[in-house]
Amino acid sequence: MGQNTVKSSEQLAWLIRRHGVEMTHLSGGSHLGAILSVADIMGVLYAEILRYNPEHPRWEGRDRFILSKGHAGASVYAALAESGFFPVDELKTHYQNGSRLSGHVSHHLPGVDLSTGSLGHGLGVGAGMAYSLKKDARTERVFVVMGDGECNEGSVWEAALFANHFRLNNLIAVIDHNHMQSLDFNENTLEIEDFASKWKAFGWDVIEIDGNNHHELRKAFSIAGQSPEHKPTVIIANTIKGKGVSFMQNDILWHYRFPHDGWEYDTAVTELLASKPEGIEDPYTPDGIELPTLPKETDDINNDHTFSYTWKPISYPEKMRRVEATPGSSEREHKL
Repeated sequence: MGQNTVKSSEQLAWLIRRHGVEMTHLSGGSHLGAILSVADIMGVLYAEILRYNPEHPRWEGRDRFILSKGHAGASVYAALAESGFFPVDELKTHYQNGSRLSGHVSHHLPGVDLSTGSLGHGLGVGAGMAYSLKKDARTERVFVVMGDGECNEGSVWEAALFANHFRLNNLIAVIDHNHMQSLDFNENTLEIEDFASKWKAFGWDVIEIDGNNHHELRKAFSIAGQSPEHKPTVIIANTIKGKGVSFMQNDILWHYRFPHDGWEYDTAVTELLASKPEGIEDPYTPDGIELPTLPKETDDINNDHTFSYTWKPISYPEKMRRVEATPGSSEREHKL
């Protein structure tokens, strides 16, 4: 079990979300939707599952952890700070010039085993770590948290083959399956379903759960790696992108946007405060926002921002009709 005995997984997950909103707000950084979707996974891992010692970050007996979806780095920074690896106040420097807390995960921070951000690398490195530990007959495990869009990368499936071939049952991959990537839903970008069948075909034990449900996460982690055939385990954790803030949920806009001053920040904070578990304080607005700015009807809220909805290509015949209908259009324009 991890060294974090102060906070429950629910408390830690909430703090990760609250820090995520503040960190991206202060820095103008992005990927808040991914930070919010993975918060429950991170909360359970750091509160209950991982073996670590914040006073000795390189302790040999620690479990290895890789956040392969490095763009959600604020989530692991928040988890590490709340678990005692460095002062919580340092989170305010996220994405700032000279800060240790770069936008994507940096190994220069205590508690981080691998710099990530270039998608598709984490599972391969994690498999190498697991292989090394197993060769040395060590009992530590390797946990790799990945994105579902990341599984478009061929390197992921090469690592999956390797892990099965060497029966790396000490390797546990967790996929933050929030069903969105880049500019759209997964299935509109590059189809990955039937997702579970693909992993089974590569020889992995597969556990499918609600990745925002702490009970299901705990149960999945308790049975992961127990295969009598010594198979590696993948936990497909179905989550909601932007989980915890209603207007961010399932909106691809928040893959890139940060909460701006005004209704975006005020509404996000107010909603999070309404769901705050007992026993912890909001480190930024402990008394809430007295007169929060509310969204107006003209504000861009609860709209579909996916690429497949917003991008409407014009066919060549339609383009020609538009040119011909334009007064004064030249002969050359007609030819084009």
